Amino acid sequence: MARFQVRLAMQPGVDRAVVLKAVKDVTTHCADTGEDPRTAFGDPDAYAVQAAARLVPPDRAARARQRDGVVGALDSVLRRAGEVTGL
Repeated sequence: MARFQVRLAMQPGVDRAVVLKAVKDVTTHCADTGEDPRTAFGDPDAYAVQAAARLVPPDRAARARQRDGVVGALDSVLRRAGEVTGL
């Protein structure tokens, strides 16, 4: 379950509410059926991607991906500037 939560939290646009909803869905299903989470939902990494796609509105995920791209580019530039200046 921890791996699922971490992987889910890394998906674009996922916030605390999405993680809580997904965890509740999984735990409720497993409590109702007696199934193991891996048996019921498969690989936690793959299910995290599926759950994010189901629970995060597409426009919010797109904005998060765009923001993450800008932040990543800025981080890269700052790292290179630090290397040039010796910081």
